[in-house]
Amino acid sequence: MAAADIECLVIGAGVVGLAIARKLAQAGRDVVVLEAAAGIGQGISSRNSEVIHAGIYYPRDSRKARFCVDGRKALYAFCASHGVPHRRCGKILVAAAEDQRDQVLAIQKKAAANGVDDLRLLDAADMRAMEPEVQGVIGLHSPSTGIIDSHALMLALQGDLEAEGGAIAFRTEVVGGAARDGLIELTTAGETTGSITAASVILSAGLSAPRIARAIAGIAPQSVPPGRFAKGNYFSLSRRAPFSRLVYPVPEPGGLGTHLTIDLSGRGRFGPDVEWLATDDERTIDYRVDPARSEKFYAAIRRYWPGLRDGELAPDYSGVRPKLTGPGEADADFSIQGAATHGVPGLVALYGIESPGLTSSLAIADHVAQMVLQS
Repeated sequence: MAAADIECLVIGAGVVGLAIARKLAQAGRDVVVLEAAAGIGQGISSRNSEVIHAGIYYPRDSRKARFCVDGRKALYAFCASHGVPHRRCGKILVAAAEDQRDQVLAIQKKAAANGVDDLRLLDAADMRAMEPEVQGVIGLHSPSTGIIDSHALMLALQGDLEAEGGAIAFRTEVVGGAARDGLIELTTAGETTGSITAASVILSAGLSAPRIARAIAGIAPQSVPPGRFAKGNYFSLSRRAPFSRLVYPVPEPGGLGTHLTIDLSGRGRFGPDVEWLATDDERTIDYRVDPARSEKFYAAIRRYWPGLRDGELAPDYSGVRPKLTGPGEADADFSIQGAATHGVPGLVALYGIESPGLTSSLAIADHVAQMVLQS
């Protein structure tokens, strides 16, 4: 077998790709990250709610549940050791009416099964005492939920990667490839054009992952999910949010409901909603927020915050989740595939890394690094 140009190639410099590359570099591997954009975190990682999730929603023993709980603990420790701005502000999950009570109680039970042991059930008076403007019949207080500066997190991950000798090739798009002679050869275009071989490749390209996988000869076609995209729109609040914690409604199909998040400067924003996109090509996505969607936002928010006044919401930004299931279908778990699934030794392919991907990033990195190091 010919020698590889590089030991490990990671496709994608979002938060998960950077975390994986960092972990492999710390394990002594020679690592290069290939990124189509001009900088880190230009895709999904720059368009999320910047919430550190506690791990309360996901099915027991699922990857989302395990990686979120483990990742949350690791992420708080990483933030403390690396000076990444964050705040463990907590959140309240609200049942706005009696018909949502059972959902909240079911989430409490699910969270306990996932090892989230610090939730507290609130009655209406408890919620008013904590957040006077919240209206609901019962709620769950999650003190482990927090907010984070996601770009500062990615800069810290990049710093660790480069300190261990790893590198990032920006403006370098993977346009093809093949498994050949025990190695994986990738064809690139952009600032770095040509081909490069690696013993291990980690496909962590977010929305682009299915398209890139279909361009690599040898990957079993049936292992590659179709591109299903759910756009989440956000609206900002024109005044300072009268809350000190995040406020969430009960989840809705495809997402966690139109919730209130607060950034580290105290600015309030609401979202995301769920807007299924017809395209299966992430390069054609329109990220503009339609102001007309505010009508549904006002109705959803006023269920738990009746004090929202007309004209206080303004279109802010949007993000798109890479989904493995479509409208009306149950949410899928993270998909992290090795050779037994797709047929290419040395390749780890990640699909559907949506929320809680940021929270789970360090735990996902541990899992993928173990797959690579044991192969």
